[in-house]
Amino acid sequence: MSKLVKPVIEGWFTQGDAPALIGARCGACGTYHFPKTVARCANPECGATDLDEVELSRRGRLWSYAENQYAPPEPYVVTEPFEPYTIAAVELERERMTVLGQMPLDVPPDTLRVGDEVELVVDTLYEDDDCRYTVWKWRPVPNTSGPAADTSA
Repeated sequence: MSKLVKPVIEGWFTQGDAPALIGARCGACGTYHFPKTVARCANPECGATDLDEVELSRRGRLWSYAENQYAPPEPYVVTEPFEPYTIAAVELERERMTVLGQMPLDVPPDTLRVGDEVELVVDTLYEDDDCRYTVWKWRPVPNTSGPAADTSA
């Protein structure tokens, strides 16, 4: 019997062939937000409450990254043995924002370069006896290093 697949955080991302983060866009000033759970626009010059749910760009540029060599505290679920993982800060050009996420474990940090184009993927964060829990991650797009590629989705 196959395991049930569930997102770790319901409503923060879509799954399927073209997954996307679910954000919000202010109807008054156009400011984007992630996660979408904000009640009013975070732009200090706006503050409107007219926020529309939107899918954010699936691609962006690697702004920064770091390899975590230790397990974070709870509520993070540690699988044994602990495997170091890379956290990536990805700049979404259209939205003019940076979103954090992990890199898949098969992406060695020494292969990454700031400015690399990455795309959103859904991957397993952890499993238990009944479920496989998924989360968004950023995966490098082959042969796209540099500032010239289009990051819109």
